[in-house]
Amino acid sequence: MNKIRVAVNGYGVIGKRVADAVLLQPDMELTGAADITSDWRIASAAGRIPIYAATEQAQPEMVAQGIPVQGSFGELLDGSDVVVDSTPKHVAAKNIERYRSAGLKIVLQGGEAHETTGHSFVASANYESALDRESTRVVSCNTTSIVRVLGALDDADLLLRARGVLFRRATDPWESHLGGIMNTVVPEQKIPSHQGPDAQTVLPDLDVITIAAKGSHTQTHNHYWTLQLTREASTEEVLEALRGDSRIAFIRMSDGLTALNSTVELMRDLGRPRGDMWEVAIWEDLVTVSGNEAFLTYQVCNEAIVVPETIDAIRALTGSVRQAGASMTITDETLGMRQDFLRDSGVAS
Repeated sequence: MNKIRVAVNGYGVIGKRVADAVLLQPDMELTGAADITSDWRIASAAGRIPIYAATEQAQPEMVAQGIPVQGSFGELLDGSDVVVDSTPKHVAAKNIERYRSAGLKIVLQGGEAHETTGHSFVASANYESALDRESTRVVSCNTTSIVRVLGALDDADLLLRARGVLFRRATDPWESHLGGIMNTVVPEQKIPSHQGPDAQTVLPDLDVITIAAKGSHTQTHNHYWTLQLTREASTEEVLEALRGDSRIAFIRMSDGLTALNSTVELMRDLGRPRGDMWEVAIWEDLVTVSGNEAFLTYQVCNEAIVVPETIDAIRALTGSVRQAGASMTITDETLGMRQDFLRDSGVAS
């Protein structure tokens, strides 16, 4: 079988991680990454992957700065089957017609509106509905976590409704010097915050309301959930339901993982590239069930969680793998994902 030829437009926080993940897939070929920058962000990829200029205006400056540009953006698209657009928010929507004219399958990221593609994607929830489509949108980091966690409980017929509070990181770590939130918390200006309605683009029947605020930190998001269950249940029943999603992993206060930064450091100690955590990290020893109510908290790596979903979206759009589980198994194994970071040395099953 011919490999799926994948182009990445936008070699930033998400794009560079998607490009590296594509390189690990046995059924994909990275045709190249396009960008408009000519500084360290794209220069770091020189010699590892083919680099293209995303615009005609950018190419002369990239060449002048010694970036080994392989060709134009049009040439990159002509040699590809799928394009993953990871450009800044709202830029991708302007690129759609060009991708369509090139006859490409299109994967957008969560910064774009659901209406841009008419389909939003999380592999464990709605892989099959993306099969053979022209385009889809991988939802944002927080929304991905919501669909994984609440979806796992819903699949086990345990979830009636969910109410969540999100503490969001202020900005990406690499650009924290450009400004951000210091010594304060900034509430989002409406309730529900956008993550709840966004999750409903994937799971329309989900009864969920979210409240969010930005905190003065730059590494990962933190969620707190109050869940009304469909019946009285035990803590072990809830944990077992969560184990049903291969992209949920457990951490524990009792292991000394008592704050967001400790989990970030653990990822580095485990040898994760860039310290990435593709899983949702739930504190197992904080999951509490009282009658028909459950309470839990978890951590989301905003830079990495959507990467496996993007890889699965590529397979779904091209129809190369027809079942969600089959695609997710390939992705999880190639990335080395786990369901328990300290007590499970193997990948997710």
